Amino acid sequence: MKLIIENTSKIVELNGVPARIWEGQTESGIPVHCYIVRVAKKDDQHDEEFARELRKEKTPSAAVEAIPLRLIL
Repeated sequence: MKLIIENTSKIVELNGVPARIWEGQTESGIPVHCYIVRVAKKDDQHDEEFARELRKEKTPSAAVEAIPLRLIL
């Protein structure tokens, strides 16, 4: 499965750990929400570009905005 996701400004607590909600879709167009705790890149190249892209945030959709700030799974 491939996902196309964008980070949002929404951060929730997931089992005691802060997680940013990313929104997107599968390759076939199925909408998804991802709860991302950490993002790391594979090499030491493009540090500034990576950091700049990671700081870009989209406004969360109404569905994501409605997610409670604390989740227990």
